Amino acid sequence: MIALDPRERFSTSVRRPDDRIDLAECSLLVAAEEYPELDVDRYLERLDALASAVATRIGAAASEEERVAILNRHLFVEHGFTGNQERYDDPRNSFLNEVLDRGQGIPITLSIVYMEVARRLGLPVEGVGFPGHFLAKYAGASQIVVDPFFGRVLTEPECAARLRSVLGSEAQWEPGVYLQAATPREILVRLLTNLKHLYARERDYGRTLAASERILLLTPDMPIELRDRGLLYEQLDCFAAASADYERFLQLAPDDASAEAIRGRLTSTRRRTGRLH
Repeated sequence: MIALDPRERFSTSVRRPDDRIDLAECSLLVAAEEYPELDVDRYLERLDALASAVATRIGAAASEEERVAILNRHLFVEHGFTGNQERYDDPRNSFLNEVLDRGQGIPITLSIVYMEVARRLGLPVEGVGFPGHFLAKYAGASQIVVDPFFGRVLTEPECAARLRSVLGSEAQWEPGVYLQAATPREILVRLLTNLKHLYARERDYGRTLAASERILLLTPDMPIELRDRGLLYEQLDCFAAASADYERFLQLAPDDASAEAIRGRLTSTRRRTGRLH
């Protein structure tokens, strides 16, 4: 039997319902396109080992707050997982294997480590797509918000202050909105969007396209992503593919602010592929 390559495995995995998507495995499959020799199972076992090492202490905890404190100490103090503040834009921070090897990452990858270790311990920890800075939360009888990038628990006033620092002083704090759990699909889209922006900034269009393609495996009819992939195809002189994405974007979002510009680009890419309309 021929083994599937990382893209095929990723595609197969993300076709499952959200509650059956293995977030850690899919995050590692994202990394496997950059690291062809990556042993996905070995890194999944690393997460298993991180959980096993603290399971007894977690099981003996008397309260939810104590469970969170034990897990935080285990990951952030004993194992030293922390945010890479000095080289935040290093692409390695977005690859789960590198985060597990180096102990450094960005908010979303450190939150994935936190969530996946917690899941293996039976703890109800979810990801939170907080504006500007991904978080995790313990969603039991108590709701405890954790910032894995800085390795600490956040109070609700601190969350509200962070929200205003991102959205402006007039932003109204609504916990039910801003602390809503993110689905595995949403987390993977955000992870890949981070990579896409990093590569686009470096004008690495091949890697930017690879990130965009995987975002569209997760959300096939996301209009803005179809538009962006069309722009990448055009940049790479793939005019027929660009035209197809522009057409689909205009079907889905004919009134988008960028629609008129894309109509002009579509006319150009059709002309360059010699298509008659």
